[in-house]
Amino acid sequence: MVGTSQASALGTSPLPVRHRSVSSEAGPRRSAADRAAVLAELRAEIAARPTTAGVAGRAVPTVPALPAFAGLLPDGGLRRGASYTVAGSTTLTLALVAGASKAGSWCGLVGFSHLGAEAATGLGVDLGRLVLVPTPGRKWPAVVAALVDVLDVVVVRPPTSAPDGEVRQLAARVRERGAVLVVQDADWSGSELGLSIISSTWHGLGAGHGHLSAREVTIQATGRGTAGRRRTSRLWLPDHAGAVAVATEPATATADQPTVRPVDQPADRSDEQPGEVISLAGRRLSA
Repeated sequence: MVGTSQASALGTSPLPVRHRSVSSEAGPRRSAADRAAVLAELRAEIAARPTTAGVAGRAVPTVPALPAFAGLLPDGGLRRGASYTVAGSTTLTLALVAGASKAGSWCGLVGFSHLGAEAATGLGVDLGRLVLVPTPGRKWPAVVAALVDVLDVVVVRPPTSAPDGEVRQLAARVRERGAVLVVQDADWSGSELGLSIISSTWHGLGAGHGHLSAREVTIQATGRGTAGRRRTSRLWLPDHAGAVAVATEPATATADQPTVRPVDQPADRSDEQPGEVISLAGRRLSA
């Protein structure tokens, strides 16, 4: 069925979408052939659009990251075939993958049911190359594996824990496909690097007046990618203009600069229900 609706799962900014319902856990179950057809359609659409997936037929070793992360990522970008973890901050997660998204990579977000489209766009995420699975349910490893087959970067906020065997299979699939996996708010064995915010200061509030307009953070990176050494970097996440930048000097706000909306999510996800599905460039396809 093709129609028009609003992408409410992307937050307060309504987005017109074309949707086609394939299945959901609450509705009739479709065959494996139907699901395979959906993935084939997804592959065809991605193949027809510009991407950073390869040069002269060969996969590049990394996908780009924003310049602000140069001091934290040993490879200068997100290494293909590797997994990364982010602790406690959806803003940091989106900023981490924004460089790849801006450069043309297709990205997927799994388990982010309260994501705001305006905030994601402000950090640099291209909604035209975004696949969104807001509530994947207990089958989230299978959803992530399907997206790893066709996307450059897949981000997951696991709603439940997964057996060690499924984690190993998923990690092997990421390596085989040359994708990048980012896991938020969960331990992930074998991750290349773990990022976390160890200090945070909001700017813009006066003595009982004003608006939050910029956030200065210290980010720590640890893991095998840093040979066991801790790396730290001070960033504006974001600055008064909404950009992600290295915090080398104090930022100064001006009257016409926008108010920044934080996008970090609450920790409680007990009210989430499994259901639809995948939002691809404004179109919904059920997994």
